[in-house]
This record gives sequence, structure tokens and C-alpha cells, in this order.
Amino acid sequence: MLPKIKQFFENHFIAESGSSELDSEHRLQLALASLMIEVAEADYENAPEERAMLLKLVEESFGLDKDEAQELLDLARQEHAESTDNFQFTSLINQHYSATQRIELIEKLWKVAFSDNVLDKHEDHVIRRIADLIHVSHSDFIASKLRVQEKAGLNS
Repeated sequence: MLPKIKQFFENHFIAESGSSELDSEHRLQLALASLMIEVAEADYENAPEERAMLLKLVEESFGLDKDEAQELLDLARQEHAESTDNFQFTSLINQHYSATQRIELIEKLWKVAFSDNVLDKHEDHVIRRIADLIHVSHSDFIASKLRVQEKAGLNS
């Protein structure tokens, strides 16, 4: 698995900085994509709206074109399937993301969850668990949920 991940990043990104800094950025991208997949798969449905939102968020978050974003998502799905928990992903985020970036990540997870206009209790639980693991306060967790819910026009 690791050679595929490394090859993806070597094929799609030019190293402008030190190798270890670039590797760290690649691992963060994979971690973020894997957490988004965790939310999308939490309700055991494969909604086309969720797939489209995943692709859009990966493209926007990392400046990738559609094919590169899809390839990263494919790698993230494999990585997610092989992982036993989210620690490998959340620990990277805790090490490298600011509090503001972690809240933005939670908003992205809410966007995935609300993309099919239905918030499943399992999606809510997964996002709550991830928020706890990356030390996002409950008030920020709720505020980000309400912001995304309002933008999606799903006020209830």
C-alpha cells in the first residue's frame, strides 16, 4: 500500500520543499480524505451526492484536478479499509493542524454528512468521535454543524 501512496504523490506533486515536509503534507492529505470517507461510509449507503461532495472537497482542499482527486480518494479508501482505527489519521491532524484548521475539518465532515440531505445517526456519531479525537470543543462541533446545516437549507 505504501508504495502506491508514495507513487501517487510523486506523480502528481513536484517537491518544492524538503522531502520530509512534503511527505508530512501527503500523509495529512491522505488522513483528511480517509476521515471524510469514514463519514461517507458511516450510514452504509453509497449516495452519489456524498461521492460528489468527497470529490469536490478533495479537489478544493488540495488544489487537485478531478482525476488526481479521484486517485487520492481511491488510495484513501484502501488506507481506511486497512486501518483498525482513526488514530493514525487524527494524530497527524493534531500534530500539524491549528485549532482553526481542525474546526474547518469538522465542517468538511459535516458537508459530507449533509450532502445527501439526510443526517444519519451513525454519521453524527463518527463526526462527534473525530471531533473529540482532534480536540474540537463541543461548542465548535455544534456551531460548525449548524453553519453547514443552514447553508444546506436543512434547518430543523
